[in-house]
Order: sequence, then C-alpha cells, then structure tokens
Amino acid sequence: MKYEILYGNAFPVVRCELAQGESVNAESDAMIAMSGALEVEGSTNGSMLGGLARKFLAGEKFFFQTIRAARGPGKVLFGPSSLGGIVDVELDGSYHLRVQKDGFLASTSGIVVETAMQNLMQGLFSREGLFVLDVHGSGTVFLSSFGAIHSINLAAGEQLVVDNGHLVAWPDYMDYRIEKAAGGWISSMISGEALVCRFTGPGVVLIQTRKPASFRQWLESLSPVNRQSRG
Repeated sequence: MKYEILYGNAFPVVRCELAQGESVNAESDAMIAMSGALEVEGSTNGSMLGGLARKFLAGEKFFFQTIRAARGPGKVLFGPSSLGGIVDVELDGSYHLRVQKDGFLASTSGIVVETAMQNLMQGLFSREGLFVLDVHGSGTVFLSSFGAIHSINLAAGEQLVVDNGHLVAWPDYMDYRIEKAAGGWISSMISGEALVCRFTGPGVVLIQTRKPASFRQWLESLSPVNRQSRG
C-alpha cells in the first residue's frame, strides 16, 4: 500500500492508495473521502471483548472501520478529530507500541490494536490511566495527536522527563516511572507541572507539542461566565 501524509501539521490527512484486494483499518468516522471502487465496513478489529476493553478500559471507540479495495484499486483520505499532527510508525513485530487515548488513527491490515494494563503507580498518576492501547504486529501505524508530534530518540542510559499530558506513544520495552516535577510537592505544584514521566533509553518517545487539558482551560477562561466572575 502506498500512502502520503498531506499538509504537514496544519490539519493533516493521510492519503492511502490501495491495490485491489488491499485493506486499511481506521478508527470509527476517520474516513473523509474514498474512491467509488472502495468499500467501507464496521468491525471491532478483533473480538467483541477486545472492542469492549478498548471502549470501557482505554477510553477508545468500540468500533473500527475497514476500507477494502474489493472491486478495484482506489484512494482513501483519513483525518483525526483533534487539531494536531499525524505520524507514521513502522512496526516489524519485534515489540509492542503503547499509545495514549485517542492516539490511534489508522493502520495497515497486519496491525492489531488491543489494551494493556500499566502498573498501579503509572495508572493512578499518569494522564493515560490504568489502561493504554497496545498496538502490535507488522505494518504501518498512523498516530494522531493534539499539536504536532515530536520524536525523541534516547540512547542507552539516557533519560528524558516528559510532562504526562504530552505523551503520545512509546515502545513497550521502555519502562517509565512517575515522579514529582520538582524536589518537593509544593514546588512541583507551583511550577505548574506537578507529576512527570521519566523515561530511560534506549528507545524512541513520541510527544505532542500541546496538551488538551491546558487548551481546555484556556477556552474556559474565554467564556463570558468566567470573565464576569473575574470582573
């Protein structure tokens, strides 16, 4: 399957060119437009229990959509619901990819999307919660974010501290721990960071340049009710 990510980080879309017999999976309602020879069908991308787990444990959509070139070749456009970037990740089956809620956009047919449980500390204090998406198999995965997606490659032993609202995806062989942003709790809260995630390489961590919670707070600050309460 040939594909291209169009428009960079300014409202990007993925254009996939399917040969006859090929298919691509995407989150529900991600298809923007497709050639007349292509067909779309809903699926759970696995078992019914897998769909329920994604919906109620990981906070993802229950159904996926499968675009199939059943009657001939064609093109399809996919786009995320959030205002952010799209990045493609090639998986070779040697590791699993952990993905934040709403981070999965689409994938080739050899990719499986399930749920994975984090440890108790990560689940209670990270923005991702106790369950995250577990993406594995062989093929291409398209991830979406809020803001642009920035890739950081860590060498063996190298550490990276990430605000837990900016995580997009990381390989399952990279563990991370939750810790205070500063030396003390009061200093951590005053800094505005509170809790952060510390990763240790080797591995590649994908982060998003904007945080949904901060954007939501900014929008709320513009509402007439909040302005009157401050007046």
